[in-house]
Amino acid sequence: MASPDLRTPWLSAAVESFGGSFNIRMEEGAADSVEFFEDPTSPVCNLPTNIPKPPPVTGKIQSRATVPRQLAISDCVPKDTWDRLFKEGFGADVHVITENGLVIPAHYALLTVASPVLGNLLQQSKVRNGIRCIKIAGVPHDAVYVFIRFLYSACYDEGDVKKLVLHLLVLSHFYSVPSLKRVCINYLEQGWLNSDNVIDVLQLARDCDAPQLTLFCIRMVVGNFKSISSTEGWKVMRRANPTLEQELLEFVVEADTRKQDRLKKIEEKKVYLQLHEAMEALVHICRDGCRTIGPRDKVLKASQEACCFPACKGLESLVRHFSNCKIKVPGGCIQCKRMWQIFELHSRICEEPDSCKVPLCSHFKVKMLQQTKRDEVKWKVLVSKVRAAKNAVSLFSSRRSSF
Repeated sequence: MASPDLRTPWLSAAVESFGGSFNIRMEEGAADSVEFFEDPTSPVCNLPTNIPKPPPVTGKIQSRATVPRQLAISDCVPKDTWDRLFKEGFGADVHVITENGLVIPAHYALLTVASPVLGNLLQQSKVRNGIRCIKIAGVPHDAVYVFIRFLYSACYDEGDVKKLVLHLLVLSHFYSVPSLKRVCINYLEQGWLNSDNVIDVLQLARDCDAPQLTLFCIRMVVGNFKSISSTEGWKVMRRANPTLEQELLEFVVEADTRKQDRLKKIEEKKVYLQLHEAMEALVHICRDGCRTIGPRDKVLKASQEACCFPACKGLESLVRHFSNCKIKVPGGCIQCKRMWQIFELHSRICEEPDSCKVPLCSHFKVKMLQQTKRDEVKWKVLVSKVRAAKNAVSLFSSRRSSF
């Protein structure tokens, strides 16, 4: 991979115009004694000799130890200025050596501020001819170039990040650059992941201490387990990291269990809602009467509009059977048994037994006093569930009417 070419014609002109962007104080005689370390495998930066001497700065000369702190608070410098400084390499005192011996010029003070880990490694490195050298191996040269550029100005090309996102994630974790890690995680979550690479990214996210990305990958595996478990990445992970495979299988089983429980609760809520509707329809039939069935003192109107109670039609046929059935004992006919249960449930919910028009309401009120404690607990649970369904319907209706 090619390194940045620092010997282009536009570089000299850019350096001339760039020299006035900074106010730099140099010790007398220092400019003549500094020699740059020449790496036979790296490009050489030939600086122009006609750079004007900067004016002296009033005040004390800042020592090297205090320079990083001064740079850290210089937020007024535009990002493009830092980006130009990186690309032109003016006054570089660090050589970052990448794969194949390629070199990226950089500045010790700025790298120390941007990455404490990198600054610590540079502080331990040897200085030769005023240049500190550090080698970043294991990742492509382009990834290191994008990484160092980000340390300068937080600037990057989206195409470079998409192409080198995994390498940049590793670099951001190893050299402790949280801002770059967030950028990488955002790119990975915004459509970069697929069934073929999610297992590899999951393992990398665990190694790079990225819990948000780890959770994102796990959810993707759980949601598309059938297709992901047949990929080559899963097969390699099974051989290399069986513990991770076991954890993912447990997540899948847990998610499936939660899904079944959620469906079961939905079905239970439907049953309780149907029971609530049956209670309303029963009161409606026994108090007001419907089209073809009702109390004896009511005149039925078969031609009236359709009933507004959804359970009225089914309950009507059940009441007709109950009134004509010859068995009519709780343990004899299944339909009659269901009707007995509906009567008893109503009596437990009814709050006006004296004026209630539903048959056997007061009878079941007395019967409740004779039941065992176990049966009483079961009925209380059922009543609470039905009332909860009633409250949920009332809340939904009130919110809907408010809109």
